[in-house]
Amino acid sequence: MLIRKSFQYRLHPTKKQAKILEIILNECRWLYNELLEQRILAYQEFDIQLSKYQQSMFLPFLKEERSSLAGVHSQILQNVVDRLDKSFQAFFRRCKAGEKPGFPRFRGEHRYNSFCFPQSGFFLIGNELKLSKIGNIRVKMHRPIRGVIKTCTLRRNTSNEWDVSFSCEIEVEPQEAKEEAVGIDVGLENFATLSNGEQIENPRFFKHAEKALAKAQRKLAKLEKGTPERRKQGKVVAKVHDRISNQRKDFCHKESRKIVDRYQYICVEDLDIKKMIKQSYLAKSITDASWNQFLQFLTYKAVDAGRKVGLVNPAYTSQDCHQCGYREAKELKERLHCCSQCGYRASRDLNAAQNILALGLDGLGTVPRSLRL
Repeated sequence: MLIRKSFQYRLHPTKKQAKILEIILNECRWLYNELLEQRILAYQEFDIQLSKYQQSMFLPFLKEERSSLAGVHSQILQNVVDRLDKSFQAFFRRCKAGEKPGFPRFRGEHRYNSFCFPQSGFFLIGNELKLSKIGNIRVKMHRPIRGVIKTCTLRRNTSNEWDVSFSCEIEVEPQEAKEEAVGIDVGLENFATLSNGEQIENPRFFKHAEKALAKAQRKLAKLEKGTPERRKQGKVVAKVHDRISNQRKDFCHKESRKIVDRYQYICVEDLDIKKMIKQSYLAKSITDASWNQFLQFLTYKAVDAGRKVGLVNPAYTSQDCHQCGYREAKELKERLHCCSQCGYRASRDLNAAQNILALGLDGLGTVPRSLRL
């Protein structure tokens, strides 16, 4: 079975190359805004909905009007058209589903941070990435790349550093089959509790970095807008956020890998995390725990290793007794499960994990909510 997998690496461009990358990114942003304005005007004045193919045919005329577009690879420009079209498709889908529409908007300088070579214009040669109209850029190849490279996306992060992501088509290589199964209950007191009684400690990366972030933000607030000092301090704040994000990602990668290596059947709750964040006073703690990222990593690693993931409706997993099935309502502050019918005593999270394992083995292979379109 073939699957798509992304491999991300850090780029180390020279000052000249970094300037070229910024110019290309700015040209892509200008083109995106120009095409969006075309769609809006065509609908308002002529009641016409422009398609992706109509706008792609208009690209040669835009190149004549704006000569700087000639310095951008043609595939990158076509991908900008495709990106805008996908934004409109998502807008119409949300309208049809009765969700908040979110009309595509014009992109400012800091709201357009990537461009893509969808088919050609790039070659990976050892530790160098050869890009059309840019040159050879050094790449930190911290791990080998697998499969056939399909697309190449360059992304500028908030610290003005550049990363490259290769989307590759690879064959699934199942690991040696295991016999063990596990149920996982994610939480805040502990990041996760396994049905065998093991617990994964909650690292609380944001909470530990809050003081450093607040200090950097206070310095930023005191500086005048538009000054070099404010821009420099803005990078300090961005680096703090980047460090927190990288710590979370590293933690989720490592813990999900440990679970996939040990268990053949993995059962988790199908949580609607977006809804939980919107309607909970624990929103900051839930976001800091990064459950969604952990479940995404766990799912794709399980598919790659030939493991099976079962999803469970989260309703009543903490209230039902694992031993006798008696349902007893509990407040969130009650951390001990003590069944009034059979006398079974266990931590609330362990009881929930055991229920998740029992229920999840019936629904293995379902796509989790976090990965649905």
